[in-house]
Amino acid sequence: MGTGHGHGHVGAPNASARHVRALWISLGILTVFLALEAVVGFATSSLALLSDAGHMLTDVLGIGMALAAITAARRSAVTDSRTFGLHRAEVLAALANALLLVGVAVWVVVEAVGRFAAPPEIPGVALILTAGAGLVANLVVLVLLRRGAKESINVRGASLEVLADTVGSVGVLLAGAVMLLFGWTWADPVVAIAIGVWVLPRTWSLARQAVRILVQAAPAHVDVTAVRTDLAALDGVDDVHDVHVWTLTSGMEVGSVHLGVGEGCDPAHVLSTARDLLADRHGLSHVTVQVEPPGARTRCHELSW
Repeated sequence: MGTGHGHGHVGAPNASARHVRALWISLGILTVFLALEAVVGFATSSLALLSDAGHMLTDVLGIGMALAAITAARRSAVTDSRTFGLHRAEVLAALANALLLVGVAVWVVVEAVGRFAAPPEIPGVALILTAGAGLVANLVVLVLLRRGAKESINVRGASLEVLADTVGSVGVLLAGAVMLLFGWTWADPVVAIAIGVWVLPRTWSLARQAVRILVQAAPAHVDVTAVRTDLAALDGVDDVHDVHVWTLTSGMEVGSVHLGVGEGCDPAHVLSTARDLLADRHGLSHVTVQVEPPGARTRCHELSW
């Protein structure tokens, strides 16, 4: 005896879908300022400004991927070939964002090191004005995405890129000020390297979280040992096995468990009690519970995994 869940709704809501409007507004703002920074960066030969524009490009691509993943997840129907729809696409988008950030950071550092030998003359005023405009744009976008970043790994990936770009804008402002006041042209590559180094550990954290979901590890906030112990303490339950809990995408935890029950036990009561316990105590509302009465033939113990 078990529970059957037919959650086959097209466009089922998830944590990311609640923040689509904020993502679209952010995409528009960043696209405008990306064009501005790229034009001024090439015109002035500023690596710090170009690195900032590079990070803003990853912002635009990252938010674009986030929106594409959300759209695919919302529009994809659950079928026999895709029993969970395309919700996992959001996690792939987050991982792609992380890899994109690493690529940009490495390029900036390598290019900056090569510039120490002959740093070009760069107008500090142009850097300050352009970076200042970019900083304002980034701060507005961070406010728009702040709530979504707490709920969705997909939005968090986009938000992390914007945060990195915000730090980059501050760095470019500092480089512009140093060059304007003291004429130290090496400030440009130094700031570029600092931006790249600052981004890498935060990118690693995002990538690790995405990979954790993709390998179907148990959610960090779920204590699987406690789940097993609580289920074993239910009246009538003699055995708990095949406990699996994983994350489909942000805010969508799913699982399965088998419960062996004793003679004279009401399987329906055990089933209802177990489902309530999982939902109320552990926040797991989508768990398939299989209740196995005495004598039931199962192959659970024959499997090696």
